[in-house]
Amino acid sequence: MDRTGTFQDRAADACARALSPADAVRLERSVEDALRIIAAACAERNEPPVKAARRQLAEIYGATRLSRRRERSGAGA
Repeated sequence: MDRTGTFQDRAADACARALSPADAVRLERSVEDALRIIAAACAERNEPPVKAARRQLAEIYGATRLSRRRERSGAGA
């Protein structure tokens, strides 16, 4: 059994042999679409309003956890 190359390389080679040219084009387009969607989500996530809202929610969440921890430690003491 040939152990050269990574598993991903061997899998990609097997897929390339198994796909018709039309299937390969569809797969490439599908990957391009997925990457485009990921890039758009990352860009949206880093926009100032979203980033500020996420920061505010994180602060509220942290304050809530701290409050609950204080309540538990006060009740247990």
